[in-house]
Amino acid sequence: MLELSESNIHLNANAADKQQAIEMAASALVQADNVENGYLQGMLAREQQTSTFLGNGIAIPHGTLDTRSMVKKTGVQVFQFPQGIEWGEGNIAYVVIGIAARSDEHLSLLRQLTHVLSDEDTAAKLAKITDVAEFRAILMGETIEPFEIPTANISVDVDTQSLLTLVAINAGQLQVQSAVENRFISEVINNAALPLGKGLWVTDSVVGNVKNALAFSRAKTIFSHNGKAVKGVITVSAISDQINPTLARLLDDEVQTTLLNGNSTEILTALLGSSSDVETQSVEGAVVGTFTIRNEHGLHARPSANLVNEVKKFTSKITVQNLTRESEVVSAKSLMKIVALGVTQGHRLRFVAEGEDAKQAIEALGKVIADGLGENVSAVPPSEPDTIEIMGEQIHAPAVSEDHNLPANAIEAVFVIKNEHGLHARSSAVLVNEVKKYNASVAVQNLDRNSQLVSAKSLMKIVALGVVKGTRLRFVATGDEAQQAIDGIGAVIKSGLGE
Repeated sequence: MLELSESNIHLNANAADKQQAIEMAASALVQADNVENGYLQGMLAREQQTSTFLGNGIAIPHGTLDTRSMVKKTGVQVFQFPQGIEWGEGNIAYVVIGIAARSDEHLSLLRQLTHVLSDEDTAAKLAKITDVAEFRAILMGETIEPFEIPTANISVDVDTQSLLTLVAINAGQLQVQSAVENRFISEVINNAALPLGKGLWVTDSVVGNVKNALAFSRAKTIFSHNGKAVKGVITVSAISDQINPTLARLLDDEVQTTLLNGNSTEILTALLGSSSDVETQSVEGAVVGTFTIRNEHGLHARPSANLVNEVKKFTSKITVQNLTRESEVVSAKSLMKIVALGVTQGHRLRFVAEGEDAKQAIEALGKVIADGLGENVSAVPPSEPDTIEIMGEQIHAPAVSEDHNLPANAIEAVFVIKNEHGLHARSSAVLVNEVKKYNASVAVQNLDRNSQLVSAKSLMKIVALGVVKGTRLRFVATGDEAQQAIDGIGAVIKSGLGE
């Protein structure tokens, strides 16, 4: 059976035509040391003999018998082309699987693809998925278990005055559920936990993560560690993007308050989010406002709370959708749902209000968003004007407040993240591993969100920066190997952080 790792999957690829798509697959097979350079000619020759289009948007280009001797080791490279590639005879390929096989091993892959080839809905989903782990699982006929936190992973009222004890409780519980290996335990026990604020601390490790998991323990009474308050510790094991929404919630003021004071059930609900149904959106008879978020920080916890507080002043039903990310429509009165929209600077939000004070509500929202929701806003004008409409009738475009702030300090450099999926858990781990090689203190800032500088040696904090493709990261290094650290970070980012 052919194995498929996430590193061999390339999402959101672009090619002008079938030949370029095959060339990309062949090049990836060469880079992975599966084949020799001449294998491409065999793949093109095979395509001339008979089309490798299988159906339901999937093609499997591979070499001829004559080029089988060029295969060094069996392997596959998978490319997703969301825009579709014309594969001949009116067939459109959205998933192209380049195969290098020494014998008939590719037949096992065909058997594995049977479930996809017989299900149009599944094939269509593969064309749009943006998460590598989910893409792989669907392609291979596997299932991804939803991220859950067992009740046993929440420990409250622990009778201790030791930060290390709380860390050990968490690590032990994660080990019991086979979420981490021994080296994870060693890393979190021997390395200092990081203060999250309000008496909450976080620990994680770049090694020994087996599956997404989280454990939380809280002391009976608050105590001090190195002059800082300690009440609870969160320990995180991360291997994929599925855990990212929970990591983001850890920065929410309401979630932090629940961690400090709530019972186990309340803590689980806060960490995993509300399961209430998504509210539907009705445009007819409603007031619609479409606004660009100008905050340097995007909508993290504080501006989101300011937005929700404004919404709650009105009796109308108000929903919101992130048009930039094509998100689902959610209630604008839910802080958790607003934060989960993942809004960064420049994103377009569409609000719909229905009720007696709908017009006043949308106008007020347009004003507070233009003013920055209590924060600085970019001096760069949005690419599209803000609008307010009633049943298609435009009312006005709110004014834009202008302010810009870009700090600078120490030995530093700014790098642009080119990864298609930004910095999820795995690519963040590669970055953190690079930073830890140097005898230097390294901090990082998301310039596009104007975030605070945080430690570049913390996986949790890197993921929490919310880095997407195109994000500018500012690294500041001090210490004996500061310049080497900046050079190394630049090189590993340029290489794609393992992707």
